[in-house]
Amino acid sequence: MLSRLMAAVRALGRAIFSGRAILLALLAAGGIAYGLYKHPPMENLAHGEVGIRSNRLFAGTTEFHEGPVLVLPGLHTLHRYSLRDRVYRPVQSSQANGEAPFQSIEGLSLGVDLSIRYALDPARIAIMSNQLPDDIDGEVVQPAVQGVIYKTFTRYTVKEIFSSKRGEIQQAIADELKPHLAADGILLREVQMGKVDLPADYRAGMEKLLAEELETEKMQYTLALKEQQVKETGLEADADKLRREKAAEAAGSEQVIAARAQEEAMQHVLPFKQKQIEQRRLEAEADKLARVKGAEANAEARRIEAAGEADSRQKLADAEAYRLERLDKIASAQMERDGEVLSKHPLLIQKIMADKLSDKISVIIAPPSTSGGFIGSALLGQSTAAAAAAPAAADSQENQ
Repeated sequence: MLSRLMAAVRALGRAIFSGRAILLALLAAGGIAYGLYKHPPMENLAHGEVGIRSNRLFAGTTEFHEGPVLVLPGLHTLHRYSLRDRVYRPVQSSQANGEAPFQSIEGLSLGVDLSIRYALDPARIAIMSNQLPDDIDGEVVQPAVQGVIYKTFTRYTVKEIFSSKRGEIQQAIADELKPHLAADGILLREVQMGKVDLPADYRAGMEKLLAEELETEKMQYTLALKEQQVKETGLEADADKLRREKAAEAAGSEQVIAARAQEEAMQHVLPFKQKQIEQRRLEAEADKLARVKGAEANAEARRIEAAGEADSRQKLADAEAYRLERLDKIASAQMERDGEVLSKHPLLIQKIMADKLSDKISVIIAPPSTSGGFIGSALLGQSTAAAAAAPAAADSQENQ
């Protein structure tokens, strides 16, 4: 009985212990889940960033670039650093009457617009991550820049800073600042020097001085240019003189050579000229003979033409006489035929006469006179006796 009781107690104890272990395990799992929810173990690095993860247990560091990074809460610490170029401008020293102006070697205050471009050295970030502060610009770059630039400007005059040695000053600042930043794992990209702000009084005097110097340099340049022009004019005159002498010599040589060539040519030209004269004389005689022959031929042709023209005119006259004779014969034959017709038809005479008078006179055909007189006497109201006497009187007058 006692053994059974002890077994039951042991079984109850085991049950209570197992339930407590499960409860503790659940509580631990819930705590871990809550911690992961509040502090996610994954972080993302953007483009141009580098991450340095520190291990708190083993004191080691690991470098990560763009992408996700596992960061366990309580175990890891992630520091982000940008690899992009940064620009630092000391604004407080950009004005001559600002908070902290620069000082020249003369002790004058002036403002300079400076731009310092730098970036973190990717090869030394992992080594320098434990030494670099969070504010790199304010705790590392600014003190280094301030310590170099103020010291550099005190070695130059205002005129040199303003105009003549700007490039030298930029290079001096870069050469002195570069090792200071490199010691902290920072790469110096470039130092740019912009506007220089001078005190108003000094600026006016300096501008006047620069204007006078510029005028002096301009005058010196003008004088040098005039002197060069004088030398150039003299050289051109000498060259022109030499050119004219050479040209005169060349012209004389050409004339001598031309005269010699003409003399030699005349030795060959004179026989040729004589031959030309003889040839022209022969040509003239041949032309004269040709003209004589042409005149004789023209005269003979004119005689032949005259004879032909006379013969032609004689034939034309014979033809005209024959034509006129034929026309007379034809006219005589026509008159004979007309007489026969009129003898047969005497009224045609009156019709023909009326047609000849006018186209406005009406023709009246009257019967022939019985007495053989004029057919129009009956129309004019003359008697037969008067009509008969009229021809008789006419005949007597003609006879007289």
